[in-house]
Amino acid sequence: MKYALAILALLSISLQVQANDDFPSCLVALQERARGAGVDEQIVEQVIPSMQQQKRALKQDRQQPEFVQTFQDYLNARVTPQRIARGRQLLEQHRSFLLDLQARYGVPPHYLLAFWGLETNFGGYMGKMPTLDSLATMACDQRRSEFFSKEFIAALQLMQRESLSPDDMKGSWAGAVGHTQFMPSSYLSYAVDGDGDGRINLWDSERDALASGANYLQTLGWQNGLRWGREVSAGANFPYELAGRNSPRPLAEWAAKGLKRNDGAALPMADVDAALLLPAGYQGPAFLVYDNFKVIMRWNRSELYAIAVGHLADRIAGAGALLGNTNSENRLRTEDILFTQRSLNHLGYDAGAVDGVLGSGTRAALRDFQLANQLIADGYPNPSTLSALAKRAPSP
Repeated sequence: MKYALAILALLSISLQVQANDDFPSCLVALQERARGAGVDEQIVEQVIPSMQQQKRALKQDRQQPEFVQTFQDYLNARVTPQRIARGRQLLEQHRSFLLDLQARYGVPPHYLLAFWGLETNFGGYMGKMPTLDSLATMACDQRRSEFFSKEFIAALQLMQRESLSPDDMKGSWAGAVGHTQFMPSSYLSYAVDGDGDGRINLWDSERDALASGANYLQTLGWQNGLRWGREVSAGANFPYELAGRNSPRPLAEWAAKGLKRNDGAALPMADVDAALLLPAGYQGPAFLVYDNFKVIMRWNRSELYAIAVGHLADRIAGAGALLGNTNSENRLRTEDILFTQRSLNHLGYDAGAVDGVLGSGTRAALRDFQLANQLIADGYPNPSTLSALAKRAPSP
C-alpha cells in the first residue's frame, strides 16, 4: 500500500510539473485562437499572457468524494427553510417585474427564483475565482481542453463586448458567473438587458440576471402552462421497472398502473406524457416529471438538481414538504457505484462508463439485472442488489 501511495504521489507531482511547464505555451496557443475568433489585439497581447494558473480549479475538477450524497442530503442542503422564506420574500418584492417576464417569456416567477436560489443563494455567493484565469487553467488541462478553450474565448469576447476588466469577472472555479451562474458562451448568447440601462451585467443587475434566465429557459423550450412534475405515490405491487427518465408514458397509463398524487388524489387527466423517477429507490419519494423537467436538465444535467429546482419552485409558490419517505436511503460510497458499474458491464448489462456516477444508463442496466434476479427493479443499488451483484460477478 505504501509503495502504491508513493507511486501515486510521484505521478501527481510529475503531472503538476508538466502542467506548469505547458501552461505558458498553452497561453500562446490560446492567443492564436483568440485572434482567429476576432478578439481585440490589445486583449490578446496584454490580457492572455497575464493569466495565472489556478490549481484550485484543477483540484475541484478532480475531486471525488468518498461518499455519494444521498437524495435527501442533497435536497436538504438546497431546499432549506431559509431559502424558501427568502424566495417568497423576493417573489413579493419583484412580483411586478417577474410577471412582466412571465408574459414575455412564459416562465412563471417561482421557477426563476428557484434557479436564482440554487445557483447563488439569491446573489449571496457568486464565486470569487478569477474567471479568465480559471478558464485558461481548464483550457490548458487535457481532460476537457476543447470545452474550456471555447469558454475562455467566449469570456474574452464578453469582456470586450461589455467593456469589462479581468478584475470585474469573478465566479465559480469552472467559469460560471453572475447571479444565475451563466457560462460565458451562454452569457453571450442568451443574456439580455433586463433593467434597460443599455448594458448586460449579470453580476450587478438582478433584473438582467432574472430576464436572462427567463430568455434562456424559453430558448431551451420551456412550455408555458406546464409544471416541472409532481410527487406521486405508488400502490402495492407497482411495476417499478417502468421508471426512468427515458421511459415516458401518458398520465392515463400511469394512473391505470396505480400511481396517484402524493396526497392520494387521482392524477390529472391531461394529455401529457411523464416519466417516473425514483431518486432514492422504491422506498423513497417518487416523481412524475414532464417536458419542462428536460428543460431544467439542459440548464444542469443532474436529475437531483432538476428535482431540487422544481421542488424549491413549488415551495416558494406555497406548496408543502415532500410526503414520501425521505429517510429510507442507505448512504452509498463512490466505490459502491464503481463496483456496480464494473459488475454490470462484466455480466453483460451495459452500464456505460465506469465513472462512479449513478446516471440514467447505470440505473437502466441495474433495473435489467434486478428484473433478471427477482429483485424489485427500481434501478437503485440498495444492499440486497449489491449483495446479488457480489455473488454473480467477480470482485473487481
